[in-house]
Amino acid sequence: MRRRTASSVPSEQMEKGTGKNHNTRLCFLVSLSAFFWVVLLYFHFVVLGSSTVDESVKLQPGPVNDEPFPTLVTGAHPIDTHLETAPSRRIENYPESIPTHVTNSGHMNTDLESRTSREAGNYPFIRALRTGENKSDPCGGRYIYVHDLPSRFNEDMLKECRSLSLWTNMCKFTTNAGLGPPLENVEGVFSNTGWYATNQFAVDVIFSNRMKQYECLTRDSSIASAIFVPFYAGFDIARYLWGYNISRRDAASLQLVDWLMKRPEWGIMGGKDHFLVAGRITWDFRRLTDEETDWGNKLLFLPAAKNMSMLVVESSPWNANDFGIPYPTYFHPAKDADVLIWQDRMRKLERKWLFSFAGAPRPDNPKSIRGQIIDQCKKSKVGKLLECDFGESKCHSPSSIMQMFQSSLFCLQPQGDSYTRRSAFDSMLAGCIPVFFHPGSAYTQYTWHLPKNYTKYSVFIPEDDIRKRNVSIEERLLQISPEQVKIMREEVISLIPRLVYADPRSKLETLKDAFDVAVQAVIDKVTKLRKDIIEGITDDNFIEENSWKYDLLEEGQREVGPHEWDPFFSKPKDGNADSVDSSAEAGKNSWKNEHRDQS
Repeated sequence: MRRRTASSVPSEQMEKGTGKNHNTRLCFLVSLSAFFWVVLLYFHFVVLGSSTVDESVKLQPGPVNDEPFPTLVTGAHPIDTHLETAPSRRIENYPESIPTHVTNSGHMNTDLESRTSREAGNYPFIRALRTGENKSDPCGGRYIYVHDLPSRFNEDMLKECRSLSLWTNMCKFTTNAGLGPPLENVEGVFSNTGWYATNQFAVDVIFSNRMKQYECLTRDSSIASAIFVPFYAGFDIARYLWGYNISRRDAASLQLVDWLMKRPEWGIMGGKDHFLVAGRITWDFRRLTDEETDWGNKLLFLPAAKNMSMLVVESSPWNANDFGIPYPTYFHPAKDADVLIWQDRMRKLERKWLFSFAGAPRPDNPKSIRGQIIDQCKKSKVGKLLECDFGESKCHSPSSIMQMFQSSLFCLQPQGDSYTRRSAFDSMLAGCIPVFFHPGSAYTQYTWHLPKNYTKYSVFIPEDDIRKRNVSIEERLLQISPEQVKIMREEVISLIPRLVYADPRSKLETLKDAFDVAVQAVIDKVTKLRKDIIEGITDDNFIEENSWKYDLLEEGQREVGPHEWDPFFSKPKDGNADSVDSSAEAGKNSWKNEHRDQS
């Protein structure tokens, strides 16, 4: 038997076997080559390039994390899936469901992108700044976060409304979301709707209730342009100004600051992005000493509170942490048409009086010019006087006051017990051109709401012209041409939307009311501060005592110098912060006048 040798294997079998082995080796070589290039690319892009990739990620102009930016959803409030991912608590007495907001990240402004250095990405407020660059988000750069304060700081005070004033039962004035009872239009002076007997110190609750209707609320504080503190500071101090020691007067303010400083939101900017509202004059919150006989509490002197912005109906010209907002008037429109109809009505009125004044003399204040103003009104055939005093008076009738203002071309607005008066806003609501005698009565107070060029809407007659030079108010006003009067009156009427607080239970469609103006001003202030921090801009030359001058600067200006109004705001050498006496005396006299109004 012969053995089969290799050469005896059929040739076709040999060809099949040889081809198979060859293909296997080729596939192996291709796989090995591919693996080599994969390893090489991985090493180049991942290992060597990791630091570069990381840095580029940090500098991306899109959102800081992968949560989508909120965007406004109109109509019914859906379940807020975005907010469920953020640490939050329900905002007490605020809407249970805040509108969901979802958009793409959008394109960032190239200026902001170039300013944002590697270190800037570490600022905790960067995400909030970047929302303002998202052009597809209608709420971009406008989000407000509201602290969920314990109810003792707000709603509990309303439950004890009888204790909010020594002389006034505030219970009726806290109804209708803070507007008070509706006014009857018996004499046809008002519109048929939107008019209320609103207390001049009710801004705390009105503003807070308006905030509940704000369209850009968020429970994600990291995207908030500002943070609202719904503390009823005015109502709090109103309870304890008379007959209580300083410990009682300061208690709620100290508790509030302690509560806020423990919150993570406070640590972002040390409270400089926080703001609150108090419907009283600043002097009620600026006790200069810890003497029991000194006036008010020390809320605005607390170190932490100095970082916050406090909106008050009268601010201090020498301090930087409070800002003036309008006193509430009797008019609270629910829709744009209410405002437009009222404005048109004020344009068409016949005004038979050249000027008018509603107020009482101040015989105890030798610096007051009210006595001279009243005398000039009485002697003039074109002047109208509504003299206020104890007991029954037409000064206590909103209808009588508004009727007089509506029939006057000019309304005289001297200082009251402090610089400002609610009457200034009532008169402008009536389309009456205000006449001021001290720049602190409006020009340095309401710079957010009134034109800085005060000659557009008002007349200024320095107090000394009345006090020392016996200038005739009638003659001064007659020097203004009828054409100029018409232009000024139109300017006043155009300002009406910015000076009234819309009904908190509704919202104006396109017009901006006093609330909208104030909130936007706070947002602008915080946004500017954040950008200055990133860019390393500091106000090393800032002089707080000149705060009133800084408020008058135009956009881009930073330096202040001598001003024509310096004599009006020179501080007495004893340090008391009020040129009309002391700040404490101004606050105390304001309360005495409130007593007068209720007598």
